[in-house]
Amino acid sequence: TGRKGRRESDGTLIADHRSNHPVHRNLSFLGGNQGTAVKVEYGDAAIAADGADAHVIRRAFPHTYGQRLAHFLPKTANAPDATVITEHPAVRVGVVFSGRQSPGGHNVVWGLYNAINSHNPSSELIGFLGGTDGLFAQKTLEITEEVFSSYKNQGGYYMLGRTRDQIRTTEQVKAAMTTCQALKLDALVIIGGVTSNTDAAQLAETFAESKCSTKVVGVPVTLNGDLKNQFVETTVGFDTICKVNSQLISNVCTDALSAEKYYYFIRLMGRKASHVALECALQSHPNMVLLGEEVAASKLTISDITKQICDAVQARAEKDKYHGVILIPEGLVESIPELYALLQEIHGLHDKGVFIENISSHLSPWASALFDFLPPFIRKQLLLHPESDDSAQLSQIETEKLLAQLVETEINKRLEEGTYKGKKFNAICHFFGYQARGALPSNFDCDYAYVLGHVCYHILAAGLNGYMATVTNLKSPVDQWKCGAAPITSMMTVRGWSRGPTASQIGKPAVHIASVDLKGKAYELLRQNSSSLLMEDIYKNPGPLQFQGPGADLKPISLCVEDRDYMGRIKQLQEYLEKVKNIVKPGCSQDVL
Repeated sequence: TGRKGRRESDGTLIADHRSNHPVHRNLSFLGGNQGTAVKVEYGDAAIAADGADAHVIRRAFPHTYGQRLAHFLPKTANAPDATVITEHPAVRVGVVFSGRQSPGGHNVVWGLYNAINSHNPSSELIGFLGGTDGLFAQKTLEITEEVFSSYKNQGGYYMLGRTRDQIRTTEQVKAAMTTCQALKLDALVIIGGVTSNTDAAQLAETFAESKCSTKVVGVPVTLNGDLKNQFVETTVGFDTICKVNSQLISNVCTDALSAEKYYYFIRLMGRKASHVALECALQSHPNMVLLGEEVAASKLTISDITKQICDAVQARAEKDKYHGVILIPEGLVESIPELYALLQEIHGLHDKGVFIENISSHLSPWASALFDFLPPFIRKQLLLHPESDDSAQLSQIETEKLLAQLVETEINKRLEEGTYKGKKFNAICHFFGYQARGALPSNFDCDYAYVLGHVCYHILAAGLNGYMATVTNLKSPVDQWKCGAAPITSMMTVRGWSRGPTASQIGKPAVHIASVDLKGKAYELLRQNSSSLLMEDIYKNPGPLQFQGPGADLKPISLCVEDRDYMGRIKQLQEYLEKVKNIVKPGCSQDVL
């Protein structure tokens, strides 16, 4: 079993084939094929994206804010100022899965294991069983080639497992430090998303302050694709999730076009941001996709959204079309202003210890009226206790059923009034989430995760603490990827938030979720085709996730259309500025000025 660190072969040809499938092993672009040397070039000190946040972040992270960027280079790179690390003493490294399972997570461990052993075979990799709870309780498994052999290129986190997804309270941080000291760990690698990497940054700061020698490294692994910033182009697992979901969506599109009598409302996992919904829409071409960022920007109410869908249904009915497919991100419920305000009020009552059965009677008049308007099943789901990050339990709130019911009610009303003259409206609802997050990872996610694992060792070899492993230029072939490390604190922002009408503003530095950029090229591509997608049924079926042949090495559309060579642009601008500096000197002509 996974808890014993060994999974017996399940006998399926695909799973066994994937375990034996080699990832991209030519790591010369990382320096991985140059013996035991690690070549690192340090850049400028990294700063917060928003200068106004810098003083708050620096005050909260005095030991780890303002550290320099690190770039890991091949041996042939022309970098006279680079440092070449040739001494690699045996190390003990701990690794923990923190956060929801995401396809490719196992390959981070594989890459890390191979990297530490290739540099010193006496090094040890220690996995924590049961996620962060296992970290606190010192439940460990030594990872060896024999242990890991059946987890290569496999989905899920079942080799080590995961439980609680945080290292946040004073007791939890203290327990983590006690474990690292007791096991004499040189480094702790935390695999997870925005919340897990925020915790990793705090842990690194605490370790530095306490003079604990363990270095903390974060890895961007989350299916939501919402850990995106100037240093991180996408996350491990996002590609797989979108490809698996897109096939399911496309199958539903084909079914809708065949039966010609159902509207499918499909909710997609992805937490607060709508990256998964956007990418799946680009891959499968449904009739509509409701992005939470659009709804929030336009301040659309639940009534506005209902009307928008009903108008689309009516327009299609006028063309004798009584079917369609509508994508809904699970975070939509927190993007609708009145529902978000209601959730905040409910969560505030949870904080005050009000029992679930009594919450409805403690709501303010407006919130009580809205609560009573909603169907009973949604009321029950909205009353669920919030997650550890204070967000609603989005996977449990059936927004797709709510919208389907409201649309059906409105269409029936229009039918009675004579403003809608079409056939009866029929809705079928789906939630695609758990079906995809345990999938075998795509070739891209396998390679990306494996390389990140190697980068983690390079960070350790360079003696860096509080950094995230990064790989950029991802839309190019693997041998053109650029590997590095960025201080997690440079990815932080400070956002004020309040709960309830009398709550005070609180601002705490954190790696926050990156929303869909409504000015970005991926969103622009979707909107260019939105009218034709709505009316013309130009459904697209990418087929099942491919491991060989045509389509096997395709990457997310939203990754490929964006120009995300952030560091490349900085370097180019710095070169221009240096040229200007050399030209603009006392005595230069007026024409130069």
